[in-house]
Parts: sequence; C-alpha cells; structure tokens
Amino acid sequence: MAKKITYDEATLAEAMKPQPSRLKQKFVEEVCPKLKGEFGVENAMAMPKLEKITVNVNVGRHLDGTKIPANVRDTVIHTLTTITGQKPMMIRAKKSVSNFKVREGYETAYKVTLRRDRMWHFADRLMNLTTPRIKDFRGLSDKSFDRQGSYSMGLTEQGVFPEINMAEQNFTHGMNINFSFSNSNKEMSRFVLAELGMPFKKPTKGKKK
Repeated sequence: MAKKITYDEATLAEAMKPQPSRLKQKFVEEVCPKLKGEFGVENAMAMPKLEKITVNVNVGRHLDGTKIPANVRDTVIHTLTTITGQKPMMIRAKKSVSNFKVREGYETAYKVTLRRDRMWHFADRLMNLTTPRIKDFRGLSDKSFDRQGSYSMGLTEQGVFPEINMAEQNFTHGMNINFSFSNSNKEMSRFVLAELGMPFKKPTKGKKK
C-alpha cells in the first residue's frame, strides 16, 4: 500500500503562490541596465514602464438588428477568457455612426485589460509561443508606435494561441493588442520590447546605387 504523503500548511501555501514572471525578472535584471547605457536613464523612476496590455475584439460587424448573436458573443468571451485568464468587459458605442450602421448604446467590442503579473505572463506567451504560430510569419512591424511609445499589433485569428482549439470554435475572429507604456517614446519602447523578445522584422538593407 502506497504511503500517504502529507504537507504542512506552510509548504502548501508556498506551493500555491503565483510564480514570478520570467519576463518581468528579465526586464528588471537585464533590460533596465541596458536602458541606462543606451539612453542615459539613471533615475529608476524615469525608466520606461509597461503599464498595461489591452486585448480588444470588435464585434460590431456581427450585429443582428440591435443585438450580437449568442454564438458570436460566447465564442469571443471564451477566447478572451481562455487566453488572458480574465473575463472581458463589453464595450458599447458612445455615439451613432450611420456609415457603420452603429447606434449609441449598441454592443461594439469586448475588451480585457491586463496589469501586473498577469500582464507579464500574457506578454511572455504572446512573444514566445503565439507569434511563431502565425502563418508565414516573418516578424512584426515596428512602425505601430505612437508618440508616448505605446505599441499596437493585430492578429487575424484566435487559433494562433495554443490554448484555443479551433475545432471547437463557431467562427474565426481577430483581435487588437495594445502595449501601453509610461515614461517612454518610440525608440525606448521598441528597445524594451525587442530586448524582451518581441519578434520584430529585421531592418532591410538599402539598395545600392
């Protein structure tokens, strides 16, 4: 008969603690010192900081009258909950736009905002597991930074996430992912993301005259 193994409360509590993000440790221990040398940022409080990651799925085009079909809503909510570990919030239109057949108050999107450890874990999976699964992947564009250094990217289908089984999905949908930085600009944010492992396209050499 197998011997029953018991654990005390302290051991169980330690085992159940959330694991620190590998990507966050890399940022603190490796990227921050490089930022000091590359951009001369000496004050730790002035370092670029990844504040949040926002994942957004637009569903406005699926409007059937005044409501989103249940199968569309359920698929989008399941996708976002599965890949982020957080339930999405519904976004309603703030104003009517006749060209897009949108009226104020209609459902237009579902959004998840990730912060702290959950944000870092999602970024790690996105950079190292998800983007390499994109069909004919040659790297992400590095042209989508705004003046504050925030970066936006898009995915055309949810199936690139290993957690999603496309055989169980009702339809294919894409999503927009935004990395929001503070104390940053285009150059510093690109440097941080590249050092963390974001697979940007390699710069092409200019043509010889």
